[in-house]
Amino acid sequence: MKEKQVENEQEMLLKLAEKREAKTEEILSSWKPKTELGRKVKNKEIISIDDIIDSGKKILEPEIVDMLLPRLETVILTIGQSKGKFGGGKGSIWRQTQKKTKEGNKPKFATLIAVGNKEGYVGIGFGKSKETVPAREKAMRQAKLKIQKIQRGCGDWACGCGELHSVPLEVEGKCGSVRVILKPAPKGTGLVVQKEIKKVLELAGVKDVYSKTFGQTRTRINLIYALEDAFKNLNKMKIREKWKRK
Repeated sequence: MKEKQVENEQEMLLKLAEKREAKTEEILSSWKPKTELGRKVKNKEIISIDDIIDSGKKILEPEIVDMLLPRLETVILTIGQSKGKFGGGKGSIWRQTQKKTKEGNKPKFATLIAVGNKEGYVGIGFGKSKETVPAREKAMRQAKLKIQKIQRGCGDWACGCGELHSVPLEVEGKCGSVRVILKPAPKGTGLVVQKEIKKVLELAGVKDVYSKTFGQTRTRINLIYALEDAFKNLNKMKIREKWKRK
């Protein structure tokens, strides 16, 4: 019975992936770029996203990422807490807030989404709206616009394999009171990190890493933003070629 359930789940995931790919192809076929960078990508004058990231150009259209990185995976991060008598205390992908007015309570929903291809590219986006679907779409758009390339390597002295399975050196990121430190780990260690950070690192293609966290880590948004800051600090550093895979 369990094997059949697993097979059915895999079939459902494959069908959803096929539907997403078909929908993306339709959007790209009818896409009319509004920026010069978008027109160059549409005309295939730019065929690699590295050319855009290395030049420091800002991506203003998510279709650019869809065209240059077609196989992006998406994960909705747990940043909220469900309400209710029997569901209270459980994690939720929606952070719900509400405003008191004369007309009544006006709720808003916020969500945090991470996208990546598990080969060194990852983006994190935040979206907020009066309804869940527009909030998710905003977060997805922002995640694609904030895509960045993560430097990977083998920086642990006990490994030295030269493969791109960990971070090349120790790096720290901060947001509010939260600090996140990522440390290189030997091959086979796995991701010794917090659950939500693990999801993002998996999308980035990092397989082995140690971590330390400080501050109010229960604030999941600040925790993820601290991780994003660590990625930015890692990209600012110049890594010698001997640490990279030949």
